[in-house]
Amino acid sequence: MLVFTLTPELRPDAAAAAVRAGDVAAVVLRVPKDGAPDIRHLRAVAEALQKHDAAVLVEGPDTLVTAAGLDGVHVSDLRGLQAALRALKPQAIVGAGGLASRHDAMEAGESGADYVFFGALEPRPGDAPEALDLVAWWAELFEVPCVGLAASLDEAEALAQAGADFVALAEALVADGGAATVTAAMDRLSRVDAQP
Repeated sequence: MLVFTLTPELRPDAAAAAVRAGDVAAVVLRVPKDGAPDIRHLRAVAEALQKHDAAVLVEGPDTLVTAAGLDGVHVSDLRGLQAALRALKPQAIVGAGGLASRHDAMEAGESGADYVFFGALEPRPGDAPEALDLVAWWAELFEVPCVGLAASLDEAEALAQAGADFVALAEALVADGGAATVTAAMDRLSRVDAQP
């Protein structure tokens, strides 16, 4: 999973190149909170990614899913999860992020979220150990897929070793388009998969 912020500088071809560089199941597009997004640009980026079999989710209003032909929404506030589930399920993906405790994660999983996401889309220093601990706990006990956010390649490898079903690469890692970083991350994750 990759994380991008939707800005005019995010070119559809560069985002698609990052997806082509590895086994990328999904991309989360963050919509800046100051002003309405350019729907045509959002749709163009989404279509470029979807051509390569990546689901495109938005961290933003769930109305953007239909307006821009997206695959679902990433909800970073547990309070908005129920409304998103009612509005979009079962036609679209609804993922639960912003989970900082075991209780929040269990509540999201029991509510019907398609995945639980540990770590903020905009990571803060010191987040990694907590996210790693939550991933290891969740992977051992629950069926709902879990995602861990990595702010470095070392963190990506650690999350895979802890049992994350998906590893999200933070926006800072893919800010230049991300193809080289995705390739390097895939190499790290394949080494984990190859371990006995």
